[in-house]
Amino acid sequence: MTAPDITLEVRDLHTRFHTREGVLPVVDGLSFTLRRGQVLGLVGESGSGKSVTGFSIMGLVDPPGRVEGGELLFQGQDLRQLSPRERRALQGNRLAMIFQDPMATLNPVLRIDAQMIEAVKAHRPASTKEARQLARDTLASMGIPSPDERLRAYPHQLSGGMRQRVAIAIALLHGPDLIIADEPTTALDVTLQAQILSEVQALVRERGTALIWISHDLSVVAGLADQIAVMYAGRIVEHGTVDEVLDHPQHPYTQGLIGSLPSANQRGARLRQISGMAPSLLNMPSGCAFAPRCARASAACDSRPDISHPRTDAPAHQVRCHHPGPAPLGAPA
Repeated sequence: MTAPDITLEVRDLHTRFHTREGVLPVVDGLSFTLRRGQVLGLVGESGSGKSVTGFSIMGLVDPPGRVEGGELLFQGQDLRQLSPRERRALQGNRLAMIFQDPMATLNPVLRIDAQMIEAVKAHRPASTKEARQLARDTLASMGIPSPDERLRAYPHQLSGGMRQRVAIAIALLHGPDLIIADEPTTALDVTLQAQILSEVQALVRERGTALIWISHDLSVVAGLADQIAVMYAGRIVEHGTVDEVLDHPQHPYTQGLIGSLPSANQRGARLRQISGMAPSLLNMPSGCAFAPRCARASAACDSRPDISHPRTDAPAHQVRCHHPGPAPLGAPA
């Protein structure tokens, strides 16, 4: 039975891509819980499985990929058991996704008002006038100046930042219970990125919406999220509150990510980097996927590590490592 404040429970999710070269375990046994009004930052290198996790939840994984195991409990209802029609009724309504490229959401040959009105009418009975007013109000809530003028514009007439704001506004039209944002501010300048993050954070808090923010940028997630889940080779290797994970990282991979961030007191110094490369999903190590790059690796790492809770002062802080612990003195993080 699911608690009433739990929006999403992901239990042992497996998503695989069947290619000519072999089967790729892109998402390999993922589990996490997201509560109402909570923001989860899903972070990791490119290819770690972050975006595919979001697509799996939304039911947007296309062949040759498919979700092959696990449960996706949205407010207690398993999304995998729904019919295509039932799934479509949720998508864009109670479940919404914001993409990295706003043009993946916006139709270049339709004005903004036509697209937003269509999105409103797809999920509720409303007149064109009512739908347009809702569209206008939602644009205004995103801090978009002159919303009536923006509604009359075509996507190509808007700046990149404005297009992204419109895409976010479309996701917010129906007051969704869950939003999945796939690196939606990556291509924007730092000032605009900060403005959008602030607006999204305020809206999530006001409406009690649960948000999964997918990013490779720890600094962005640090200022937005309540929880951080660090992904590596399709698995979550560390999960906890922002403070727990960033101030007391226990996994060598997390420590490497934090150590590679530039900081004001390191001007002129070379940035640290994690040695080696992420493993090929076609040739995964039999044990810990990070072991070939890890200075702590031992014979124990030839077997897959289970989730542990190494910190007695933070029992909810989870780590998937045979040798968890703080970074050695002088090491990254």
